[in-house]
Amino acid sequence: MSKKNASLKNLDINNIGAWPRNAKIGFCVILALFILAFGYFLFIKGKTETLNSLEQEEVRLRQDFEKEQAKAANLEPLKQQLAQMEQVLQQMLRQLPSKTEMPDLIIDISQTALSSGLANELFQPEPETLKEFYAEKPIQLRMVGNYHQFGAFVSGVASLPRVVILTMHDISLQPKAGKGGINRGALELSGTVKTYRYLDETEVAEQEAAAAAAQGEDGKKKPAPKKAGGDA
Repeated sequence: MSKKNASLKNLDINNIGAWPRNAKIGFCVILALFILAFGYFLFIKGKTETLNSLEQEEVRLRQDFEKEQAKAANLEPLKQQLAQMEQVLQQMLRQLPSKTEMPDLIIDISQTALSSGLANELFQPEPETLKEFYAEKPIQLRMVGNYHQFGAFVSGVASLPRVVILTMHDISLQPKAGKGGINRGALELSGTVKTYRYLDETEVAEQEAAAAAAQGEDGKKKPAPKKAGGDA
């Protein structure tokens, strides 16, 4: 071991050609390994990291493409389903009373209450409110009767020729005291009910035009962005 160390110490770095053959081979191997390692860190490692990043990006883009492709494949069935839903909606709306039928319908509701034995102490229609596809008509009412009469009224309204939807708002149902404070099973129903009708094509067009105009006005009201470098 000492002879080997001594021989290594005797090697002249400035005169590699005079080295023994084994020393030259060892030196060349070490130099080659150093060059390979240096080249790897200088050229290959950075490229490898870039390649891995690009592969990950390719996977992500492929997944995004497959998702968008699936959406595109389902787009046409969804359009058909939407069209069918719109047709069903229009059919349901057409089952509601029209604008011209609404006054007669309100009279029919009032007459149904009377024919059921209810006492109409208050039956006051109010101005209607237009929505996107329909209009709602509030009615302030106060009716007096018993359970059977109220049941007959609901059944009578349901049997009217047109589909009548009554929704109750702020409704109270409580016993009605008779003369001398004696209650004979009478109940008082008071509050607001709303009935609905469909909008005709002209009204729908007017609603759409009003909505578009409102959006335009909102856009005009938005302040313009300030320019950089303006006067102080």
